[in-house]
Amino acid sequence: MIEIKNVSKSYNKTSNAVDNVDITINDGEIFGFLGPNGAGKTTTIKMITGIISPTQGDIKINGVSITENPLEAKKQFAYVPDSPDMFLRLKGIEYLNFMADVYNVPKNQRQNKIEELAKRFDMQSALSDQLQSYSHGMRQKIVVMGALIHDPEVWILDEPLTGLDPKSAFILKEMMREHTNSGKSVFFSTHVLDVAEKVCDRVAIINKGKILFCGTLAEMKEHFKTNESLEQMFLEMTENE
Repeated sequence: MIEIKNVSKSYNKTSNAVDNVDITINDGEIFGFLGPNGAGKTTTIKMITGIISPTQGDIKINGVSITENPLEAKKQFAYVPDSPDMFLRLKGIEYLNFMADVYNVPKNQRQNKIEELAKRFDMQSALSDQLQSYSHGMRQKIVVMGALIHDPEVWILDEPLTGLDPKSAFILKEMMREHTNSGKSVFFSTHVLDVAEKVCDRVAIINKGKILFCGTLAEMKEHFKTNESLEQMFLEMTENE
């Protein structure tokens, strides 16, 4: 569970990049975070993951405050950033072992997890190669694998499907559903609205730092009294702003 309570972030003390956001991501749900470029999505994710601190408010991961107890809070989640271009001189297996070391995953346990993830993403033959030789999609897959190495309860994914081939994208969406079916939570940002429409249990739409809507697609259609797609409702909502 992720609890975002009255969170704002100001960089210049005159206007808020994120303005009084108050949403809860429940156990057992895939929660989509939608918004145009510059809407406040990445700033919000950076606050949830403890990369930056909120100007006001608090964020709790499974009841642990990211501001008051950051190390314990960070053990609760996996984070996949929007760019997979990191640690490029490491080999795939070195990167996965590094991530396992960060999260204190026991040697025997990590080996099984690496084999399971490598097989699922068809990466077995690439683990001995350097990340800098990988395609963008392969880098995206290895970063996802590294994030999941400690089997965290909460997944926080920033545009996770970008660059993935159709098969890998399908596998990741399948894994997201398996994860929430076991009572855990997935929070992911995306600009691909048809993916959000098919995958998410609930969505929040942010624009200019404010949450314009939070709920299910059915609730949004009821709110608009329409049978339009999520894409049409999203465009209407953000353009009106």
